[in-house]
Amino acid sequence: MNLMTSMTSGTRQTTHFINGRWTEPGGRTFEDRNPLNGEVVAEIAAGGRAESEAAVAAAAAAFPAWAAMPPAERQRLFFKAADICERRLDEICQIMAAEIGSSKVFSAFQIRLSAAMLRQAANYGYMPYGDVMRSDVPGRIALVTRKPLGVVAGFTPWNGAFYLAWRAFLLPMAFGNTTVIKPSEEGPISAGLIHAEILEEAGFPAGTFNVVTHAPGEAAAVADVFFESKAVRCINFTGSDKTARILGERAGRALKRMVLELGGFNPMIVLDDADIAHTVDAVTFGAFLHQGQVCMNTRKVYVDHAIHDEFVDKLAAKVRGLKIGDVRDPSVIVGPLINDRAVRQVEERVKDAVDRGATVVTGGKADGMIYEPTILTNVPSDAMCTTGADETFGPLLVIEPFDDPEQALRAAQDTPYGLSAAIMTSNHARGFDMAQRFDTGIVHINAPTMASEAQLPVGGVKDSGWGRSGHYAVEDFTELRLTTMSQRPGMYPF
Repeated sequence: MNLMTSMTSGTRQTTHFINGRWTEPGGRTFEDRNPLNGEVVAEIAAGGRAESEAAVAAAAAAFPAWAAMPPAERQRLFFKAADICERRLDEICQIMAAEIGSSKVFSAFQIRLSAAMLRQAANYGYMPYGDVMRSDVPGRIALVTRKPLGVVAGFTPWNGAFYLAWRAFLLPMAFGNTTVIKPSEEGPISAGLIHAEILEEAGFPAGTFNVVTHAPGEAAAVADVFFESKAVRCINFTGSDKTARILGERAGRALKRMVLELGGFNPMIVLDDADIAHTVDAVTFGAFLHQGQVCMNTRKVYVDHAIHDEFVDKLAAKVRGLKIGDVRDPSVIVGPLINDRAVRQVEERVKDAVDRGATVVTGGKADGMIYEPTILTNVPSDAMCTTGADETFGPLLVIEPFDDPEQALRAAQDTPYGLSAAIMTSNHARGFDMAQRFDTGIVHINAPTMASEAQLPVGGVKDSGWGRSGHYAVEDFTELRLTTMSQRPGMYPF
């Protein structure tokens, strides 16, 4: 199936991808709509238990052959998929603009990063397989090896849809697992169906990768199968900590392992010796990429009093210059929020802060589904948008001055989240010392909180989840097996 064709034809209907085939059209569907104007992007198949059971069964059946496939054969498939991603870049950007309001800048970044990750993962089959350990028993050899888990089920999000979907299933597959994913109903094409089309073209064996879509409010039927099936050995979830708590309880009862990448408050500390021009650029990118709807977006910036006013003035001027509108125009940077709930959340958080005495430096208004990039100062510590207890998933940035860098570091840590943080300073030793005291999975010195490379171990601590990407994911998607071989008869006490 060609998703781009289906989105521009009269039918515009997608189906599930199970056991290497697109299922027959028919049955229930739901409308996948452009968040900006409500136009129907496609009719999406509304699956449930039956489709999920078929997908898990297909993945389980495909697992032995995929796990045994020589690394060179899997490598060839990954390389081919990377080439397809790059070849279809413009087409995929169009899909993401229409479906989830992703700008050309953000979509192209994700596609190139995904291709790089595919090429990195292509080599994971050649990682050291295990260890030979010494035994205290004469004549005994002890081998510790890694083996894939089996079937990994992934929940993929709508926001960084294209890249985060790859990360959800590619890393498990690179270590020999087979996969089933349930993309978000807010972006089922960008978060899963387009990937099935790419892997189908690349020639991945049937059943190694499966996609089941569902209507809004009907995720439970799909999730039930994932938690109930003995074939599913791991749940890989990217999304909110609220949902993760619910899934985590179910995983505990089912004794299934989980890998989680959740939200983040992502503070930045700007010291008095920071390059202001560079910091303005980094904050603008970090805070407002994809309308602030990414888990690593900068939510709050602590700025030394000595440079606070100059920094705020220059940042506001930069932000006011961002082009707002329909992201199908490649020059537009800030587009729509994903749905009405997202717009209302930002409106409520800004109103709450202003009612408590905050100052709107720029922005502060919605135009339909687009909320202006907004900067607030003088925000009281009890305002919802600044407590760090719950991230505002939208284009809202809080700036707070400080006199003591140590006090700023303590304040930046006062959040249950621990995904990403940043420090801006011209004194690298000073920045490195402060970075070591951040309780986050990621700290960037002189870079935005939004920074990623395919080979780096992305992940959080505390309420931002657990597990890492890159080759470090071998810890999450394989298990250790101890094998001993005794070369002589043993001595036993009875």
